[in-house]
Amino acid sequence: MTMTPEQATWFEDVFGRLVGNVEHVLLGKTQVIRLAFTALLSEGHLLLEDFPGTGKTSLARAVAQSVQGMNSRLQFTPDLLPGDITGVSIYDQRTGEFDFHPGPIFANIVLADEINRASPKTQAALLEVMEEGRVTVDGRSHEVGSPFMVIATQNPIEQAGTYRLPEAQLDRFLLKTSIGYPDHASTLRILEGAATRPHEVRVPSVVTGATVLELAATARTVHVESSINDYVSRLVDATRSASEVRLGASVRGALALVRTAKTWAAANGRHYVVPDDVKALAEPVLAHRLVLEPEAEFDGVTTSSVLAQVLLETPPPSERHAM
Repeated sequence: MTMTPEQATWFEDVFGRLVGNVEHVLLGKTQVIRLAFTALLSEGHLLLEDFPGTGKTSLARAVAQSVQGMNSRLQFTPDLLPGDITGVSIYDQRTGEFDFHPGPIFANIVLADEINRASPKTQAALLEVMEEGRVTVDGRSHEVGSPFMVIATQNPIEQAGTYRLPEAQLDRFLLKTSIGYPDHASTLRILEGAATRPHEVRVPSVVTGATVLELAATARTVHVESSINDYVSRLVDATRSASEVRLGASVRGALALVRTAKTWAAANGRHYVVPDDVKALAEPVLAHRLVLEPEAEFDGVTTSSVLAQVLLETPPPSERHAM
């Protein structure tokens, strides 16, 4: 079944109300909020690489409140254990059985703060939940529920004592972006509300969790022409053949680009994907999946600049067919 124009209009309206709702908390960051909801409605996870105090916790809390969901926060530290995330089984002397006590991962929106400060073993525990949507403890599986999204953060400075996320784990994040500091006008508005502590700010719910699942299912029905799939494939191939890149985008990256482009198209009121949807999401979807050659990094090359060049050199369908 393919999305109808009427469904696209409904999707755009709800998406716009969700974004506008969170904008009351995260001022002047429309693009970041749109990417966050794109990740949620594409049933993926979001990685934020940003400095402290830019509003990462506020974003996670506001997204959860907007969809009538539970939110939790995990502060990753070197001594954090897998059980601190997933939960543990505790022996009950009265019943003679083990009872499972859920960890903070059992929420709709989970903020994993400074994920790269935890050990690889703990990171792997989070990876399983992100990939499978369930926790396995003592041989028993426990569903975390839905909707479910992890918003993980890492600090681009203070790398001492951190464990770099392996490429396989980075590949599991659907999107990567940064919030950044607010502009002057937004900063003034924030200062005007300084009397209210951030954790006291609440936004009203816009939709229920069931509606989020319906939106996600609807987004999957957006039409994608074969020429768009060909375009995505050529973009991914170009990242692998770029001289500055040691490891290009994976097939998972190509699938992620198509999935998010569907949601992005519906959020813009269209029931079909156009090349501009792919272009808009190429960097947040693919940049963190690339590994550069050490010489290129030393010369100041970034994955974003590589993708910008790839987009310039790879003609979209309309241009290619006109040639």
